[in-house]
Amino acid sequence: MTIGEQVERFLAAPAFGVAGASANRDKFGNKVLRCYLQNNRRVIPVNPGEAMIEGVAAVASISDLPADVKSVSFITPPAVTEKLVPLAIERGVENIWMQPGAQSSAAVSLCKEKGVNVIADGSCILVVLGYRDH
Repeated sequence: MTIGEQVERFLAAPAFGVAGASANRDKFGNKVLRCYLQNNRRVIPVNPGEAMIEGVAAVASISDLPADVKSVSFITPPAVTEKLVPLAIERGVENIWMQPGAQSSAAVSLCKEKGVNVIADGSCILVVLGYRDH
């Protein structure tokens, strides 16, 4: 699959999770969440310390994501990405996008081994979807 096909498959999901979602509007975990919202996508923030981010109810763990979440964006440190990717795969997530800085070679290898569509080449969803900071 080309990167374009991988992105297309990722974006075809009915709903999206954002691991590392943040209530701080200066952080990328918040910008990625707002990017999905700007593009009228159903998105669920994952943050154990927040009940609501940008007016959207958050879940504490990847394991708590609704069943229709088939794609998850990771905006987490690589060590956290490594811990969360197995939970996402176990939960039935089919597509994982590791934002620049979240990539972990161990997590990428696990995705490939389990047949999960993984994007971890430095591509940024903010660029692909056309994020506007306002």
